Amino acid sequence: MSLCRVHSLPYRPDPASYFALVRDAPGAVLLDAGRPQAERGRYDLLSAWPLATYAAEAHDSGKRFFQRLRAGLDQLGRAEAPDGCELPFTGGLIGYLSYDFGRRLERLPEQAADDLQLPDARFGLYAWALVSDHQRQTSQLLFHPALAESERERLIQLFEAGHAAPCPPFSLRQAFRADQSQDDYRHAIERIQAYIQAGDCYQVNFAQRFQAPCQGDAWSAYQALRAACPTPFAGFQALEGGDAILSLSPERFLQVSQGRVETRPIKGTRPRGTSTADDQANADELVGSAKDRAENLMIVDLLRNDLGRSCKTGSVRVPELFALESYPNVHHLVSAVTGELAEDHDALDLIAGSFPGGSITGAPKIRAMQIIDELEPTRRAIYCGSLLYLDVRGELDSSIAIRSLLIKDGTVSCWGGGGIVADSDWQAEYQESITKVKVLLQTLEAL
Repeated sequence: MSLCRVHSLPYRPDPASYFALVRDAPGAVLLDAGRPQAERGRYDLLSAWPLATYAAEAHDSGKRFFQRLRAGLDQLGRAEAPDGCELPFTGGLIGYLSYDFGRRLERLPEQAADDLQLPDARFGLYAWALVSDHQRQTSQLLFHPALAESERERLIQLFEAGHAAPCPPFSLRQAFRADQSQDDYRHAIERIQAYIQAGDCYQVNFAQRFQAPCQGDAWSAYQALRAACPTPFAGFQALEGGDAILSLSPERFLQVSQGRVETRPIKGTRPRGTSTADDQANADELVGSAKDRAENLMIVDLLRNDLGRSCKTGSVRVPELFALESYPNVHHLVSAVTGELAEDHDALDLIAGSFPGGSITGAPKIRAMQIIDELEPTRRAIYCGSLLYLDVRGELDSSIAIRSLLIKDGTVSCWGGGGIVADSDWQAEYQESITKVKVLLQTLEAL
């Protein structure tokens, strides 16, 4: 049995100082639990200098791309954590799937403009990582057995020396602008409700995009956003040419731990109040809302079906329904769906049967995605995709990339949206789409 090597470092609840040491390295990536402010996350995971990189090519089906990822994991080889050492990751894949990777898994129209030109998927194969465990208050370097001893020594020296260059600032050249007018938004909601009345669907997640020209270092932007809106499924992924994905997501997509599967869909939102009494009233209203509970339950049922494709028969359960989770800008209604992964399925099969997440498409999923492609003028790119890791043991954790931004070619893009049902009020939905990302937009506009 191959074992990882582990080297202890001083525990740091905020990963910024460690990540700054590799920020400019090829393939730099951070999956961030949002500590110490976001209390639900357990692990930070960061790495750089991947052994190989996998990007979805034009000819790749979803199945073919996932086979390439499996081959990479097999080539690296299985490795276990040392006895008594809990590690979420022992070497493997870290990267993203864009929302539009779903086109490689399901047949969808090609109406929305692909103006951002983000690859549908990109992963690095990593033989080392720095993991901070916020329950045990440890920070450790882990090394897969395939990593050369000289590289282990270099990384230990790098993180023990700990001298990062100052980070250049980030700023916007202009304020954010929405890509749809209020009239455009209203017409889209009316069209969705017409589809619902016709029986095409029950719910459709509809979003609008905000953009601004920008300059400077994306890592500076991420640190400002993290301070303003810490969340347990955040992340930063460096792209080529100084571009980057910045995610402040509160939502888990899929987790696989020792064969146990969990997904935690969010459906139902209220803004935080301006006073303690107002805040509690908003939370109570959300928890007691029959409309939000119905929307949440609709997505729970969809995800039970998705998990059932890859889980053991009879193992899918709903242990948590309509729980309240509160973040700096909003309250959310969250549920949990669990199962046991079938012996003839792996984590990539699970993703293939569940992606994109039902909470950000609608129901039925495929028809909802077709309507999204018809009514949203541009492709979503990273928005509502997933940031994830999948290690050589089959351990997986992933987010739904909501509250996420893409900095690419001198422009920063951010998206906000929500689930539309038969009795949705377009003005309330329009305001909710802004409320969800207001803190992100205002934070960057203030830099």
